[in-house]
Amino acid sequence: MINTTYYQDLTKMNTFGMKVKARCFMEYDSVADLVDIEFEELARPVLHIGGGSNLLFTDDFKGTVLHSKINFIEILEEGSDVLVSVGSGVVFDDFCAWAAKEGLWGVENLSYIPGEVGASAVQNIGAYGVEVKDVIRTVYCYDTVEEEFVKFDVEECEYGYRDSVFKAPEVKGRYIVTHVVFALSRTPQPRLDYGHLRDAVMASSVSLSSDPRPATSSLTHPLAGGGMSLPSDTEEAMMSRLTPALIRKVIIKIRKEKLPEPSVMGSAGSFFKNPVITAEHFARIEAAAKAEYGPDYKVPHYDLPDGMVKVPAAWMIEQCGWKGRRSGGAAVYDKQPLVIVNYTGDAYPEEIVGLERRIIASVKAKFDIDLHPEVEHI
Repeated sequence: MINTTYYQDLTKMNTFGMKVKARCFMEYDSVADLVDIEFEELARPVLHIGGGSNLLFTDDFKGTVLHSKINFIEILEEGSDVLVSVGSGVVFDDFCAWAAKEGLWGVENLSYIPGEVGASAVQNIGAYGVEVKDVIRTVYCYDTVEEEFVKFDVEECEYGYRDSVFKAPEVKGRYIVTHVVFALSRTPQPRLDYGHLRDAVMASSVSLSSDPRPATSSLTHPLAGGGMSLPSDTEEAMMSRLTPALIRKVIIKIRKEKLPEPSVMGSAGSFFKNPVITAEHFARIEAAAKAEYGPDYKVPHYDLPDGMVKVPAAWMIEQCGWKGRRSGGAAVYDKQPLVIVNYTGDAYPEEIVGLERRIIASVKAKFDIDLHPEVEHI
């Protein structure tokens, strides 16, 4: 069934909480409904949204907003991989919760990312060392130009950092994701080599043990405070207790501590992409930081296989003094400077955009790096 409303209030359909309206809003329940929509007759432009979690509406939307309510999760095949088909309208974190309950590995690190499954495949969402492309097998779509159903194998999706073929200017909006097939696994595959995730997960695993074994080695374990020794096989034992549900629990705890709840304070999560620079450029930044903070100071970064370096945008924004600062109804979140928030709940789009531009300018001036928004401006 297709439900159509006019001059629809979108305030609760975007996590920034921008008080805007759409001229036309259409919501469909099934894949078959897409065939019945006369796309050429829709008010232009046409925008397909998921949970509105990666959008900044800068004004009322003059065209048509489409939204999927295709909602199913189905195991297709059990083998070396467990293939799971998921409807585009499924809340992505609901899918993560389902996978954890089923004991399936692959999406636990992506827990608590707002948005829906269809949008996740377009955006190539990622967190804690995992991108959704790592577990996508096939993306099924409706081609609104040829009026036919098509599929894209993961290689054809041309995934990059928060990017995919579906975002390319020449085809943007042409393909509507109907469902996605994920390749998960029942074989333990914890991905913990990001930031302090391993320590947090291991600490949580330790708390599960009600009968810790006595120390049998003089090795000092990084989880053992005050120089206390843990047995040399402790980490192996703790790893054996890991489950997708445990890692999901840790991820959710970390995210809740760092990011605001959209229902309490509107935001679109991480506002900027983490820039990738040359090793030479990074060396200049680190030399300047050591001159300012001392020779032992280390700039947070991630070395990439191609010799490039990814520098956290949050670190640079904080270095420029933006953490916790307000500008009208907008602010940089005081717990995570990568996040711009609708601080008052009544921020105007131009206040968000104005703050964004000032942050970009200051980072450019201090580090000679151009920050680019991860959030799509509409």
